[in-house]
Amino acid sequence: MAAHLTNGQLNGTARSGGVSLADLPKSNILTSNLPPDPAFPTPAESHNAPRPKLGPRMVRDALYTFVRPEPAQEPELLSVSPRAMQDIGLKEGEQDTEDFKNLVSGNKMFWDEKEGGIYPWAQCYGGWQFGSWAGQLGDGRAISLFESTNPSSGTRYELQLKGAGRTPYSRFADGKAVLRSSLREYIISEALNALGIPTTRALSLTLLPYSQVVRERLEPGAIVCRFAQSWLRIGTFDLLRSRGDRTNIRRLATYLAEHAIPGSWSSLPGLLPSDNLAATPPHDIPPSFVIGRPEAEQNRFARLYRHIVRLNALTVAKWQAYGFMNGVLNTDNTSLLGLSMDYGPFAFMDNFDPSYTPNHDDHMLRYSYRNQPTIIWWNLVRLGEDLGELLGAGEAVDNAEFIEKGVSEDAAPEIVKRAETIIEDSGEEYKAGFLAEYKRLMTARLGLKSQQPTDFDDLFSPLLDTLEALELDFNHFFRRLSSVKLSDLSSEEKQKETAGRFFHEEGIQGIIGHDESSARGLIAEWLAKYHSRLQHPAENAEDGKNEAERHTAMKQVNPNFLPRGWILDELIERVEKKGDRDVLQRAMNMAINPFEDSWAGEGEGEVQGRKEEERWCGDVPRWKRGGMCSCSS
Repeated sequence: MAAHLTNGQLNGTARSGGVSLADLPKSNILTSNLPPDPAFPTPAESHNAPRPKLGPRMVRDALYTFVRPEPAQEPELLSVSPRAMQDIGLKEGEQDTEDFKNLVSGNKMFWDEKEGGIYPWAQCYGGWQFGSWAGQLGDGRAISLFESTNPSSGTRYELQLKGAGRTPYSRFADGKAVLRSSLREYIISEALNALGIPTTRALSLTLLPYSQVVRERLEPGAIVCRFAQSWLRIGTFDLLRSRGDRTNIRRLATYLAEHAIPGSWSSLPGLLPSDNLAATPPHDIPPSFVIGRPEAEQNRFARLYRHIVRLNALTVAKWQAYGFMNGVLNTDNTSLLGLSMDYGPFAFMDNFDPSYTPNHDDHMLRYSYRNQPTIIWWNLVRLGEDLGELLGAGEAVDNAEFIEKGVSEDAAPEIVKRAETIIEDSGEEYKAGFLAEYKRLMTARLGLKSQQPTDFDDLFSPLLDTLEALELDFNHFFRRLSSVKLSDLSSEEKQKETAGRFFHEEGIQGIIGHDESSARGLIAEWLAKYHSRLQHPAENAEDGKNEAERHTAMKQVNPNFLPRGWILDELIERVEKKGDRDVLQRAMNMAINPFEDSWAGEGEGEVQGRKEEERWCGDVPRWKRGGMCSCSS
């Protein structure tokens, strides 16, 4: 039975200003609707078991295991995201309470043997890693505490601690996380959200001073308290399919639609015209309805699959438009809600290089910038295979015999053909959705009001070719373009002069086939196309008021600050080695407000802060561009 916990009445003031942790509505809908680990099917049985008995081990016929966080000795709360506090629904100041600090360090849970409540859990899943089947994986160091519901927005999140101890899914690992990787995840989660890129979130970062973790070296341990509308991933279905668990595939798909996707079955997409697959689809189709052409009929599970495909298409388009790379796009790192998740060797692009991967273990460049759209589709095809029986069943999906026995030998060819067709059709929808969103974002980043059919070939592609040829910074180019006036582009001479704004501090050095003169000419060639495009009647760029509006609009989509790898390395050094605590909150403030021109105040004491901002937002030091890191965390 689902537990729903809250204290007192939520009045209007509480709804608008947030509530206390005690008053935050909590639930355990996932553990109430999905099957638990049969070895420890109740919270009490897990709680009373010695920790070593819980695992690691293989877990079958289950989607999670009840497991408690390991107690933390004298944890230190390093930082809290104010944006995350607001979105969860917690009031200002709650982060200073002992209840909050104990919760985010793993020293508090909302369950006891006498009163019951909500017991923490770790999810069970598998995954395809670098193209090979990896078997059972699961939450090896992540433990979910409860689901919270924001009293004002009604949005439900699953709160989770990463680095809180071993679970049955830890395999040969220790269940811990190091400060280095935890700080990186804490910052990037909130930074991507601020950019409008769907992502899991981070509430807080806690140092465990008495936890020393062995990785490449001995490092301090830490815990990230993170949250998402769902932590379910493609790998969750992958493991069930690998075990032939038809019952739980159907059960999980139903749970996903009814409890994890806002709007449930009625929010799933209806049919689209074949010549406009990027359009907004109709909704409100009754779950029992089957739609579509013969041999490609879509039941509710086919529409669920299409919904997941569409969500992921939008997210990967945003990654490409902002030059973000996850680094490890295995199916266990691919969200069923299209969220960026599980941050390891991620990075933002410095110099534009389509072959760049931030993962130094990715020797084949499988997860490089160029390959991200293809790899996410590869993962989605694996999901289609996981759901293939449900997709292919068509209108027979609710027949008692099908539910009990599955696909008959006689029906198999038709079911396989239908499932393959639906997956292929979804691939076309994925491409259309991806391209439409990518074009929309690139149009906005260039300050254009309209989209023209020739923009991709005449403007976007030549720009990327120029950035690559001259090894120019991807995101700095757009931010600096946000201040370029039409008069700066009015002649070839001015275009060449303006081109210098996009150079690195060292100018053009060591670029094969180019010196400063040829580099200015190449950029000026693109600027001439941009100038011509701005004069399209739909832009009305000649109007001075419109130019000011264009600059403002561009600065609202082209970030001034991004948490690049070299900045995160500096933060780790200062927090871990030098005991600097204030720098972390300053960096978080910049990450959640990335489009500002400045963040420090104007007072005398803010001079150092402004210098720090200018350095972080300025040219990336030459020897720190295109950094790489490992999956070790």
